[in-house]
Amino acid sequence: MKVFCGRANPTTGSMEWLEEDEHYDYHQEIARSSYADMLHDKDRNIKYYQGIRAAVSRVKDRGQKALVLDIGTGTGLLSMMAVTAGADFCYAIEVFKPMADAAVKIVEKNGFSDKIKIINKHSTEVTMGPDGDMPCRANILITELFDTELIGEGALPSYEHAHRHLVQENCEAVPHRATVYAQLVESRRMWSWNKLFPIPVHTSCGEQVIVPPLELERCPGAPSVYDIQLNQVSSADFTVLSDVLPMFSVDFSKQVSSSAACHSRQFEPLASGRAQVVLSWWDIEMDPEGKIKCSMAPFWAHSDPEELQWRDHWMQCVYFLPQEEPVVQGSSIYLVAHHDDYCVWYSLQRTSPEKDRRVYPARPVCDCQAHLLWNRPRFGEINDQDRTDQYIQALRTVLKPDSVCLCVSDGSLLSLLAHHLGAEQVFTVESSAASHRLMKKISLLLGEPFFTTSLLPWHNLYFWYVRTAVDQHLGPGAVVMPQTASLHTVVVEFRDLWRIRSPCGDCEGFDVHIMDDMIKRALDFRESKEAEPHPLWEYPCRCLSEPQQILTFDFRQPVPPHLIHAEGSIELRRPGRSHGAVLWMEYHLTPDSTVSTGLLKSAEDKGDCCWNPHCKQAVYFFTTADPRAPLGGPQTVSYTVDFHPHTGDITMDFSLSDTLDDGQ
Repeated sequence: MKVFCGRANPTTGSMEWLEEDEHYDYHQEIARSSYADMLHDKDRNIKYYQGIRAAVSRVKDRGQKALVLDIGTGTGLLSMMAVTAGADFCYAIEVFKPMADAAVKIVEKNGFSDKIKIINKHSTEVTMGPDGDMPCRANILITELFDTELIGEGALPSYEHAHRHLVQENCEAVPHRATVYAQLVESRRMWSWNKLFPIPVHTSCGEQVIVPPLELERCPGAPSVYDIQLNQVSSADFTVLSDVLPMFSVDFSKQVSSSAACHSRQFEPLASGRAQVVLSWWDIEMDPEGKIKCSMAPFWAHSDPEELQWRDHWMQCVYFLPQEEPVVQGSSIYLVAHHDDYCVWYSLQRTSPEKDRRVYPARPVCDCQAHLLWNRPRFGEINDQDRTDQYIQALRTVLKPDSVCLCVSDGSLLSLLAHHLGAEQVFTVESSAASHRLMKKISLLLGEPFFTTSLLPWHNLYFWYVRTAVDQHLGPGAVVMPQTASLHTVVVEFRDLWRIRSPCGDCEGFDVHIMDDMIKRALDFRESKEAEPHPLWEYPCRCLSEPQQILTFDFRQPVPPHLIHAEGSIELRRPGRSHGAVLWMEYHLTPDSTVSTGLLKSAEDKGDCCWNPHCKQAVYFFTTADPRAPLGGPQTVSYTVDFHPHTGDITMDFSLSDTLDDGQ
């Protein structure tokens, strides 16, 4: 059955009604999930298998039947591990129906249907008793309910309910225990993701400084954690102020509480500085003795940095203190971890929280609105002085004393820059509907462009549609900045990111092809394959081709009525595995000034690509390539790319061509 879905088009700004399959949301959920990434997580899978074997053995050694409850079973992998390890029966709970249906098929294909029951419910809805979902309580609890923050997917309430209603007292649990760690640091780079810095502007009257408003300075920031691949942050970008501190642990074999709590650790700072950021991660111990451990620690805190397991479903956390605080080397203070049932946050205290007995800080909530408008990368982008200077230089070349400017970008400082540089009048609008309020003919139309609704790089072409809407307000000889934009691409080999879209096939001896097929169907659901946004500074890759310009958009003219089409081929000049094409936009402010949202330096034969750290790039994964195939292979990539002016959509298709010379 087809249904009509309304959506705001991020490129044109209009509301569209699209006819979608009734299961469209399911397909989107599966396509964007981390199921494949988890199946490729060898370290996780091995440690779970070892922990499950040990738990089943302990129960059997007591002369008991091993009855397993597996919450959040996904593919059924952990339940199949349990049965293989000797469990008598498994109750596997999965709330997401397409996933539960796939688990039933996977379990059947692997021959475990007689010992594994898939229950398509939330664990809090599972019934107990002769006529219920489970006839009796389980004595082994297996779960994988964790996110990067550990508790963000509701692990604490789920464990709390399971211990009260679904498992025996003192049951075996895999994992047995989790511990959250934290490290206090000073980092201008990371602090720039949370606060607005003063911005110097050199004018004819000398240096002027755009100072952030006081309410923004005092604002504690956004309440959500910033989860990133911390291993891609250089150790030169932060100063360590504390040792790695174990903040709190959760024993999953005992009754768990989801009530709010706080945990403090006293420490002496390793150096004097400004405490700004708390870096955090966790590990899980699969057995009571702690011999089987799976750690999310970054390279500098890992017990074996050479054997780091790459994973994208669990990363590391960056927390921002409400305000930066000075700390003195050797002068004892307390780092406090607070959590409710889903979130963690941190504070610094000078005295013991137990002795202080003051009201503990509530979860930080933005009260300045800026953190609601700008995400963390956007804060970093606005604080990038080199980028700001580039816009200032471009503005100087187009501004005149009588310039009447219109700035079209969300939450942009361009209007302030234009004012400080001497524009007669500056208007700013954040939607084309406001254009009727303009009183004078515009002589300079400005944009970064940046819009909060943009997900893919070309969504910021909304600037072009606004420019078209205000065309009647542009005076003779009006200047538009940027003048033009261009779409670029390069073929890359990813170090690890390919795993999230790669079939798994066999996982620890279990056939999960059904899962691979389900993900492929979800990815192929749309008629034309889509690119997906990723912050590639977190995901190292090598360029196998030279960057290539595909499309050009002339902002000096209104959006054309006809389709813009491009097709061609890309020659692969370096050996490697062709995992996909990366696409990004470049904005040509003036003939001599270009801002790239993608590659910042030309591709080199060796070394990783250098990407704009403030923007997400678009990745088109090649489906026909085996990501682990031997080096060499196809020598060209053919592409077809179309820009549809009516919808603002860019559709594309990339295909790998056969090797030109088998001897290469």
